[in-house]
Amino acid sequence: MIDFVAALLIFLGGLFSLVAGIGILRMQDVFIRMHASTKVGTLASGLILAGVAIQFSEVIIFIKVILIILFLLLTAPIAAHMIGRAALHLGIRPWSASNQ
Repeated sequence: MIDFVAALLIFLGGLFSLVAGIGILRMQDVFIRMHASTKVGTLASGLILAGVAIQFSEVIIFIKVILIILFLLLTAPIAAHMIGRAALHLGIRPWSASNQ
C-alpha cells in the first residue's frame, strides 16, 4: 500500500511537471509563464518529494523533505516577484488581447 501511495504521488508530481512545461511553452508572455513555472513547479516538486519520503519511511528523510518543501515555498514567490520586476524594468508589457 505504501508503494502504491508513493508511486501515485511521484506520478502526480511528474504529471504536474509536464503541465508546467507545457504552460511555459504555450503561455503568451513572461508574466503568465512565471505562474506556470513557479506555482505548478513547486506543487510538482512537493508531490515528488512527498512520494520519496513515503517510499523510504525514515525520520531523517521526512525532516529533509519538509525542509526542502518549506524552502521551495519560501523562495518560489520571491523568485517570481523578481522575474516580474526585471521584466517590467526591461520594458516588457503584460499581454492583453489588444496586443495581438
